[in-house]
Amino acid sequence: MKIKILIVLFLNFILTGCGGVSSKGIFGTGVSVAFDPRSVGTQIDDSIMQKSLSAKILLYDKSYILSVKSKVLDGRIFLTGKVDDPEDKLKLTKFAWETPGVRSVRNDVKVKEKFNFNQSAKDLLITSQLRAALILNKKIKAANYQIDTYKRKIYLYGIAMGSEERDLVVKEAKAVLDVEDVIASILLVDDLRIQKN
Repeated sequence: MKIKILIVLFLNFILTGCGGVSSKGIFGTGVSVAFDPRSVGTQIDDSIMQKSLSAKILLYDKSYILSVKSKVLDGRIFLTGKVDDPEDKLKLTKFAWETPGVRSVRNDVKVKEKFNFNQSAKDLLITSQLRAALILNKKIKAANYQIDTYKRKIYLYGIAMGSEERDLVVKEAKAVLDVEDVIASILLVDDLRIQKN
């Protein structure tokens, strides 16, 4: 029995040794360095961006260093986790966009809350109505905006092609029925520091 266990462990050691090392260790999740299409320079830039963003989050709220995760791939920032309120979610998005070298930001951070079916249904309806209005308006690039509704307040973040589009998006949000407030964090394309490939 002991010999079989030793053989299995030995084979496992040999087979895992040939597969390359993951960026977060053998058992962690991450991009395998052996198959990573990014150049070494890009990997280093991404690592620096990730550490810079983590430092900003830590300075803002120490508890979020554990509950919010960030990943940077080729200048694209991905945020996940949970925060206490929607304003914090917008703040994290702002921190991500302010990171030098950023090309895009995907914020999938959720707001912690007790589940209330009626409130959730109203918020979902408001989000759906605004999403439809943005899609139907030909002057707005709807794919550039992310919409969150929390207790009848719309939180908008994204990138506008110009100030006219930004104003139009906010106007569409305020026109949705039952909306109490619109909090927008919309950046203009001209204000971004986008890396050129």
